Amino acid sequence: MAEERAKGWKLRWLTARNRVLMDPGFQRFAMRNPLLRRTAQRHANSMFQVISGFVQTKALTAAVDAGIVRRLAAGAATTAELAQGAGLALDAMQRLLGAARAIDVVESAGDDLWVLGQRGAALASNEGALAMIEHHKIFYDDLADPIDLLKRGRGKSKLADFWTYAPAAGRGEPAAADAASWQGAGEGAVAPYSALMAASQPMVAQQVIDAYRFDRHQCLMDVGGGHGAFLAEVAARHPRLAMKLFDLPAVVEGARAKLAAQGLSHIALHGGSFRDDPLPQGADVISLVRICHDHDDDVVRALLRKAHAALPSGGRLLIAEPMAQTPGAETMGDAYFGLYLWAMGSGRPRTAQAYLSLLAEAGFTSAREVRTALPMATRLIVAER
Repeated sequence: MAEERAKGWKLRWLTARNRVLMDPGFQRFAMRNPLLRRTAQRHANSMFQVISGFVQTKALTAAVDAGIVRRLAAGAATTAELAQGAGLALDAMQRLLGAARAIDVVESAGDDLWVLGQRGAALASNEGALAMIEHHKIFYDDLADPIDLLKRGRGKSKLADFWTYAPAAGRGEPAAADAASWQGAGEGAVAPYSALMAASQPMVAQQVIDAYRFDRHQCLMDVGGGHGAFLAEVAARHPRLAMKLFDLPAVVEGARAKLAAQGLSHIALHGGSFRDDPLPQGADVISLVRICHDHDDDVVRALLRKAHAALPSGGRLLIAEPMAQTPGAETMGDAYFGLYLWAMGSGRPRTAQAYLSLLAEAGFTSAREVRTALPMATRLIVAER
C-alpha cells in the first residue's frame, strides 16, 4: 500500500512539473529570472545539442574522412594544405574546419595554421574510435528513418547485413538449415568483424585490466575472443598467466598467425561455438568481453551456465561491457546500444542488476560489480563459482 501511494505521489508530481515546463509563459519567465536563467539556458543548450547531434556527428566523420585528423596528428597545416590533401575546394575546407573547430576536433594556432583540438588529439591515437566512426556509416543509413527501422523489426537493416556471419558467433538465431554453412564460415567471411573488434578492443581491455587483478589466477580463457586482442593486452601485463582463446574455428585460425607475430604462440586456441559446444575446462577465470549484450536472454542464460560448468570451485567469471542505466552515460547504454542492437537483430542493453540476477540463476554463489575508470565504455561484473 505504501509503495502504491509513493507511485501515486510521484506521478502527480511529474505531471505537475511537466505542465509548468510546457507553459511558454513559464519558459519566458525562467529566461528572464536571474535565479533561473542559468538553469534554463543549460537545459536549452543541452536540448539543442541533442537536436543538432547528427550534424556534429557528420562533421566529425567528414573531418576523419578528409584526412584532417591524421594529417594534423603529424603537425600543423594550413587550410590550403588540408584542402589539397582532401581534394576539396578552399572554401569547402574552410567551412569544414569551422565545423570541426566547433566540436573541438581542430583549433586555430593563428595565421591560417591549424592543429588538433583536445578532442581531436585524443581521437587521433584511438584506433578503436576511428574504426567505429568508419563502421557507423552503415548504422547512420539505418537511422535515416528510425520509425521505419523499428517497424521493420529487429535485424531488418543494413547493419544486420554487415553482421552476416554474426549467427556463427552466437549473435543471432540461425535457422537449422544454415547450421553447416555458418559453422564452416571461412576467415574471409568473419574478417570484417574480427578487424573491427581488434581495433576497438584495447580501450576496453585496459579498463578491465586496471580494475581487476589477474595475477591471482593460473589460467584465463577469453570466450568469443576474436583474434586475441584482449588476451594480448592481458599478456603484456601478466606474461606468466596461462591463456586460452575460444571462438569460431575460422576466427581462431585467423588469430593463430596474429598471436604468433606478437610472440604469443603459447596461447591455447580452441575452435567451437558457445551456442552449441561446451566450453573447454582448465581455466580458473573466464572473460566475456562485450559478448553478452550482443545476445538475447536465452543465449546468455545458456552461456553463463556453460561458464559455470567449465570453472572449478572458486573460479571466476568476468562480464565486461557497456550497460544500461549507467549514471551519467545513459545515452551510451540505453540510447546508442538500444538502437544499435535492435538494428543488428540480436541482444539488448542490460543493467548491472539484470546480470547479477542472471548469474545467480546460472548457479554462481556470489557476484559483484567492480568499479572501472570509464564506466561509459565498460562496466565490470565479477562472479565466483
